[in-house]
Amino acid sequence: MSQYHTPVLLEESVGLLDLQPGGTYADLTFGGGGHSRRILQALGTAGRLYAFDQDRDTRANCPDDPRFHYVESNFRFLRGALRYRGVTAVDGILADLGVSSHHFDERGRGFSFRGEAPLDMRMNQRGSLTAADIVNRYDAAQLTRILGDWGELETPWKIAACIIRAREAEPIRTTAQLVAAVAPCTPRRDEAKFLTRLFQALRIEVNGEMEALGMALEQSLKVLRPGGRLVVISYHSLEDRMVKNFLRSGNLAGRIEKDFYGQVHAPFEVLTRKALTPSAEELERNPRSRSAKLRAAVKL
Repeated sequence: MSQYHTPVLLEESVGLLDLQPGGTYADLTFGGGGHSRRILQALGTAGRLYAFDQDRDTRANCPDDPRFHYVESNFRFLRGALRYRGVTAVDGILADLGVSSHHFDERGRGFSFRGEAPLDMRMNQRGSLTAADIVNRYDAAQLTRILGDWGELETPWKIAACIIRAREAEPIRTTAQLVAAVAPCTPRRDEAKFLTRLFQALRIEVNGEMEALGMALEQSLKVLRPGGRLVVISYHSLEDRMVKNFLRSGNLAGRIEKDFYGQVHAPFEVLTRKALTPSAEELERNPRSRSAKLRAAVKL
């Protein structure tokens, strides 16, 4: 496996898939291939794995294995992409959400607020919308919305005003320019946390991450066989809340549906009543895993 990304909660997540040697599985976030390779180790000759990724850089990490099928696509198209390949049902789905180490380390991609790079943040480099487009074109209301909703930042209207004021002087084209633009709003004590949330908000908007996750979760109900497992690793509260609600209720709002007799009708049995988190040993080995939360359920 390349150093593209260190897989998080590897044994825990793959273990919760309850892999069957002849089963068919989907890895929705192939990345460096760490989870996929571990899944392939447990599959027999009849097993199949379909690995999704929209970033063409990940092709270099594909294993030479006839059981492995690379799907160059956003996982929001899960069901259609599988049906196109003749697959109508799978035994398990794994998604390791968030940004890979590769994206943070490749400065030219613009995912990190450290250093200076083009303000890009596209997971799919064929996409048209960049973070620079957002900070230079969105109006105050739009900026306030994404900074509050996706970054969960306090006083997002003040941050939006800083961005608009800076771009009136000159376009904001680099990560360093953005950091400088919001400097008047940046708290001294929590600078890293503030900038992390700011960049998270832009990244989510650029890539439509929350919409894509919602679409993939809803499609998982149609793709999973009864007894199939859904395993998701999330990295911020927005993702984790959506995953938790969906596994508990079968819908994104977390609305519990009951029949006439008051019996709960949920499509999943939750396997992780409390989200699993990385061990102290894993945190020492891979500090970037510190915010990871693992949840899993079996389809009834």
